[in-house]
Amino acid sequence: MRLWRTAVLLGLGLLWFLLGPLVPLLALASLAHPRVRRAWRPTPRVVAGWALAAVVLTGLVVVAPDGLLPLPSGSGALVTPGYTGRPVTAQPLSVVAPDAGTASGPLGLSPEVDSALYGTDQCGGLVFTSGGRLVALCGEGDDQRLRVVDADTLRPLAGKDLPDPPDEAGAEACDVSFHLDGLDRVVVPTADRRILVVATADGAGEADLTTEETHDLTGVVPEGDCLLAVRPDSDDRTWFVTRQGRAGFVDPLGGPPRLLELGEEVDQPLAAGPDGGVYVVTQAALHRLDVRRGEPVATWRSAYERGSGRKPGQRSQGSGSSAAVLADGLVAITDNANPRMHVVVHDAADGARVCQSELFDDDASAAEGSLVAVGRGVVVANTHGYDGPLRTLLGRVPAGGLARVDVVGRECVPAWTSPAVAPSATPALAPASGLLYAWTKRRSWWGVDAWYLSALDVRTGRPAFSVRTGRSPLHDTHRSALALGPDGAAYAATLAGLVRVRDERR
Repeated sequence: MRLWRTAVLLGLGLLWFLLGPLVPLLALASLAHPRVRRAWRPTPRVVAGWALAAVVLTGLVVVAPDGLLPLPSGSGALVTPGYTGRPVTAQPLSVVAPDAGTASGPLGLSPEVDSALYGTDQCGGLVFTSGGRLVALCGEGDDQRLRVVDADTLRPLAGKDLPDPPDEAGAEACDVSFHLDGLDRVVVPTADRRILVVATADGAGEADLTTEETHDLTGVVPEGDCLLAVRPDSDDRTWFVTRQGRAGFVDPLGGPPRLLELGEEVDQPLAAGPDGGVYVVTQAALHRLDVRRGEPVATWRSAYERGSGRKPGQRSQGSGSSAAVLADGLVAITDNANPRMHVVVHDAADGARVCQSELFDDDASAAEGSLVAVGRGVVVANTHGYDGPLRTLLGRVPAGGLARVDVVGRECVPAWTSPAVAPSATPALAPASGLLYAWTKRRSWWGVDAWYLSALDVRTGRPAFSVRTGRSPLHDTHRSALALGPDGAAYAATLAGLVRVRDERR
């Protein structure tokens, strides 16, 4: 290769790193001119050299163990801020929802960003054991596996493939949700219509994934249906729900599973309240289920506005959110109304509608993911228009927005609205600091795909700080939820790995 071409390529590479993907796009556009094409026409040796380099680089990434390499950060370092805002002081919330927990999160003190590359094996769920290890459910459909991950190194410590769907007509696998029980065991539904209870450590405390219990539901869940979610109630029964609307629980005394037919398709995970109620959002209504005389019963059903069907960016034909259990015996969902969706709040005891409030702009509102319960209120992330990673490519963003609605007396009162765009990840609340964390993206006219962990004051919606976590489409979390660890860090599962943001260690 001639020296001048090498210099130009190095210069283009530097400009790409600093300014973003518009640089190579403009360079490629210049090849439309015949003289430019003639000047850059490579020899067979040059083509072979570049091809060999690409093969070697790809091979190194493929053969490298999961978690060994960081996520590639991409371009646009000069035109996207690395940090905005300022550190804050923790202001704990005085009133929290039943499932809010006690997690803290980074306060913006010289935050450090670490990542680990896991290839295309995205992890859709992150939970923490009592010892501080991460448990992740990775893959999707009929290719799912559990992983135990070291929260400090982000390297996997143990793995377990989950069963494939049976070889039968109509068999399918759901993208499932799971939980940890009080013994740090994973309770997870499988594609062959069973519920596994899997230990996350052996007798010596080393990471391990060994199945300790198996609950076979093939007798009550027929072929062609699939287990979607499991959830414990306040009496530690393991409830389940299927795609076709079959719900029930596993008998804690070892008897056969108990089943209830809802007759409506389900897309969302279960929620459970402190009074024993379990909530299912179907494609038509919110249901409360309870146990009476040892059997599951439907205590009440409340239909919601379904609108005109699936909105841009939604996978569900109905509500795109699971139920959120609030303080003082309230439960909330979003509906699918047009032109604007609503937050709808019910009395958990009898299902009576307490209030509702419109959100966001006309023909630009949808929810795809869990709501964030904040005392007697709820925070909603607008995911309208996000239908996959291509929607945010080259610096683009969908409508976006975050909003909080509080229940004051018998009215739903909008508390604040933020223009922050969190297109694909459910935010996380830190009651210990009073901060709401969201995985956000900013529009870039330079075409840079910069992603941020943004912290907002959950009381006012005012931004506290944002730290850039990466500059490539691989940093899109694609409908997974943020997780706050016992170490005060925030974790996200992206398209190609894991990212951690924590305050500088002193």
